[in-house]
Amino acid sequence: MNKILIVIAFLSITLISAQETKKNLITKRVNTPPKIDGILNDKAWLNTNIAKDFVMFRPTSGSPENKNNRTEVRVVYDDEAIYFAAYLYDENPNEIPKEYANRDSFGSADWFAIIINPNNDFQNDTEFFIQATGNQADAKSTPNDEDFSWSAVWDSEVKIVKDGWIIEVKIPYAALRFSNSEIQTWGLNFHRHFRSNRHQYSWNFIDRTKGVIQQYSGTLSGIKNIKPSTRLNFSPYASTAYNSYDGEDNFESNIGLDLKYGINESFTLDATLIPDFGQTAFDDLVLNLGPFEEQYQEQRPFFTEGTELFSKGDLFYSRRIGNTPVDYFTDKNLSENETIIYNPDKVNMLNAIKVSGRTKGGLGIGVFNAVTEKTEAKIKNLTTDEIRKVVTEPLANYNVLILDQQFNKNSSVSLINTNVLRNGSARDANATGLLYTLVNKKNTHFIDGSFKTSNIKENGNTTNGYYFDTSVGKFAGKIQYELGYRIVDENFNINDLGFQNTNNYQKIYSSISYRIFEPTKFFTDYSLSSWANLNYRKTHGDYMDNEVGISFSATTLKQLSFGANINSVIGANYNYYEPRVEGRFYKDDPEINYNGWISSDFSKKFAIESSLFYSTRIGESRDYIEFELEPRYRFSDKFNVIYGFNIGFGNNSKGWVNKLEDGTIIFGNRDSKNITNSISGRYNFDIKSGLSLTFRHYWSPIEYDSQYFSLNENGTLSPNSYSKNHNINFNTWNLDLSYSWQFAPGSQLVALYRNAIFNEDDNSNLNFNKNLTNLFNQPKQHNLSLKLIYYLDYNNVKTWL
Repeated sequence: MNKILIVIAFLSITLISAQETKKNLITKRVNTPPKIDGILNDKAWLNTNIAKDFVMFRPTSGSPENKNNRTEVRVVYDDEAIYFAAYLYDENPNEIPKEYANRDSFGSADWFAIIINPNNDFQNDTEFFIQATGNQADAKSTPNDEDFSWSAVWDSEVKIVKDGWIIEVKIPYAALRFSNSEIQTWGLNFHRHFRSNRHQYSWNFIDRTKGVIQQYSGTLSGIKNIKPSTRLNFSPYASTAYNSYDGEDNFESNIGLDLKYGINESFTLDATLIPDFGQTAFDDLVLNLGPFEEQYQEQRPFFTEGTELFSKGDLFYSRRIGNTPVDYFTDKNLSENETIIYNPDKVNMLNAIKVSGRTKGGLGIGVFNAVTEKTEAKIKNLTTDEIRKVVTEPLANYNVLILDQQFNKNSSVSLINTNVLRNGSARDANATGLLYTLVNKKNTHFIDGSFKTSNIKENGNTTNGYYFDTSVGKFAGKIQYELGYRIVDENFNINDLGFQNTNNYQKIYSSISYRIFEPTKFFTDYSLSSWANLNYRKTHGDYMDNEVGISFSATTLKQLSFGANINSVIGANYNYYEPRVEGRFYKDDPEINYNGWISSDFSKKFAIESSLFYSTRIGESRDYIEFELEPRYRFSDKFNVIYGFNIGFGNNSKGWVNKLEDGTIIFGNRDSKNITNSISGRYNFDIKSGLSLTFRHYWSPIEYDSQYFSLNENGTLSPNSYSKNHNINFNTWNLDLSYSWQFAPGSQLVALYRNAIFNEDDNSNLNFNKNLTNLFNQPKQHNLSLKLIYYLDYNNVKTWL
């Protein structure tokens, strides 16, 4: 018994020590750098200190690593770069998961991560991931955000050996931002992830019950007399494309340049000149019958890379730049005997730059600027053959400025301004936001919020609006909660450069949740949460609706994840947005929604995830059901295929159809259906090259009853003799087949074939097969393109010369 008590006491002291002590690793300078080949026979690694004694990060916290699966890391540096050597012992090296993936993607593979914070500010980490296949990923990490769109050029090599696997890494100083101090201490942590059982270990202990990961780094000391290298690189590109649509063929060729320059040790300039977005991934278009704009994810690389600062406050939606012209010409603008012969649906961007960075004192500064060209439509008079031009988008300048001051490890105050200036008397817009997040010293409670204003000048008039939101809560421990209030006035509008669906409302919102941080007998984790919201109009304070819900999610010890939620709108609700007329509303019935999902272990060759959603209105026969299924199969570590199927049916849904000249608002009663089939697959020849296939067909027919309704002043509906046909048959078909080859660090060759078909008509009565026949009778777009990007680093070029 005494021996058992001694062992327990020893383990408890070890665990407490692991949790409370911030580890430090002393590195050393070397004259001859190690060769990055995954073989640790270089003299540089001799007599170096070792980072060891990793502890579990999840699913448990602080447990020591298994001796046979231990991790040992060495670090050295020279005038050019910092180097890492990691020996990751494994009892069964032949069973290490090694699924290939694209750069910045994670397949079913073990991985190791190097987390560096040169300013040691506990908030801004730079992460470098190396998978057992040798595949790389990198990211910028801040509290509550991990940005994998950021990319750097660095070198790594992996070797599988008889007792584990070895990693060697070289990270040039050009990939990091650090001060010019003579003696430096950096924040440092390492992570090791075992894919088969999801166990993850870190070098320095991380308390998952409170705070953020960035606060729990150890330190790297011993760095002396290093200077930030000249951070200047160029990525010239050349592209050529063949396009064919409806019998018309054309060839296009483009050249351009992306540039990145380190202004000083803290700030970087990114610029793109004559950008080419021809190979940007297609959007997953859907039929939108609602009053709000559909928001699509940004796909263009320049707008996704290193934009973590600009995303604050939700004032910057980069899809506004190069989007549909503000005065896009439509048939209703035509005079008699006129036809449209040229009408661009996109605005060309001439150039864009962004400057971003953060000082050692925690001040982040971001500046973004883009210029788009003047865009015109051409209209032909069929009687005189005269062609006139109509400006649909004048020359425009888009600008974003952000100042973000971090303090006390997990708090910040930010000032953001966005501005759109269009040439001449066209519409101009300005938006400003003040954001704050204040966290107590124990990292358990917070107060956060924002105050935003908008200013629009159009046709000689100026419109000002405002937005205010604040909340308090607890975000540590098993029980977490939040209570907040938001008010948005009727004139607030940020849609010239931001994204916003609604205004003129007040919201009182609350949530509470319970979760575990240590595994139980059956679960590695589970959580239970509940929320309740009340919504009112800002003008006059009229009641709109409420939202209440409860959800549960869990993962078993065998990595089976599942969850469910129930949410509802209690009592009658008043929709002020569906009528599309200010001050009018539609009175709707109570609603209740059910949703459940399940997902199997993705580390297995075959995995599947599925979900089922059901919604119904109480008091009438109106419901919607949707089912989704996504099986995936890994034929080998190099080849995998994912199939997605989604089907939804709705009946007796009521919604806006039209507004008549006399002001009458017409509603219709509609049945809906949507079916989506998608396939994605990839074959990797190695970690640098592979074939990729992406296919999606989306079909949504909408059929209206012959009886339409007028919207009354009290929000009810009355039968109307309106009889126009509003049936819709909506189809999108997209197929991308591409080959990519990273032939040198940061350099890439991409060949892409794209096939696309779009159709919207009123043939809503067609079955699936006849709909496909009808779709294939439409004009088809074929595109074949080739793009070459070559990365040039100034330091390497200087050496070559």
